[in-house]
Amino acid sequence: MRLERSLSGNSIEAYVRDVQHLQQYTEQYQPTPGPEELDLDHLQGFVKWINELGMNARSQSRTISGIKGFYKFLLLENEVKDDPTSLLQMPKIGRYLPDTLSYEEISQMIAAIDLSTNEGHRNKAMLETLYSCGLRVSELTGLRISGLFPEEGFLKVIGKGDKERLVPIGDQALKEIRIYMKEHRVHIAPKPDAEDVIFLNRRGGQLSRVMIFHIIKGLAEKVGLKKSISPHTFRHSFATHLIEGGADLRAVQEMLGHVSISTTEIYTHLDRDHLRAAILEYHPRARRTRSAG
Repeated sequence: MRLERSLSGNSIEAYVRDVQHLQQYTEQYQPTPGPEELDLDHLQGFVKWINELGMNARSQSRTISGIKGFYKFLLLENEVKDDPTSLLQMPKIGRYLPDTLSYEEISQMIAAIDLSTNEGHRNKAMLETLYSCGLRVSELTGLRISGLFPEEGFLKVIGKGDKERLVPIGDQALKEIRIYMKEHRVHIAPKPDAEDVIFLNRRGGQLSRVMIFHIIKGLAEKVGLKKSISPHTFRHSFATHLIEGGADLRAVQEMLGHVSISTTEIYTHLDRDHLRAAILEYHPRARRTRSAG
């Protein structure tokens, strides 16, 4: 997975968990069957089991996909003769549209950061960058000083599968990064493996994804936002605001680092009032009908 498919550590961990779940399920049988002994009935029982564990349809679908990938590997390695997952059906999942923050709500959260603390300017720079560039949280924590090109207005980002891409960064985010780097980061001794990392924790190491999550959750509570908010909410809001502003879907795909345009289309859930206003303003039939009225 790492060498041939260039998958990230997080993706590999997810695949390992899928197989571990299957192994836990098979331990109820005596003797415990190996992968080559499992059939469709076993696997259908496994799907029922993970559903009873409380796993939602989207997580079930991802787990089943992992098991299918495991059996494809076993076939390639001649460890099994048949693939019992070929007839295994995925649960039906609806289109998932996470909560979106308005520009005003994002501004409220950033304004709520306490700049009197040692981490305040770092957090402000991080959130400005997260929203300005539409990054995944793992991309944010992995940003490098060597990947920052302020004169050109770009960041080099390491995305899924260790794929690199250049992302435009706004002036406000660059300003906050400069303040943090010159006035605050210089007082932290970075660990040997984090000398090139932009955003450091108080011990000089790279920030964890969980820490970013807690920072954002805390700010949302501070300003009284009731939405379900995570670092990904900033990425989703970035893409939504671009689409609402008229950005080309292919350009948004490039900035988000999506391999498939169909993934980017999830972010095009323009609210109905905005969509209706756009149709009334730009569609020729709507204009004629309106002017005739």
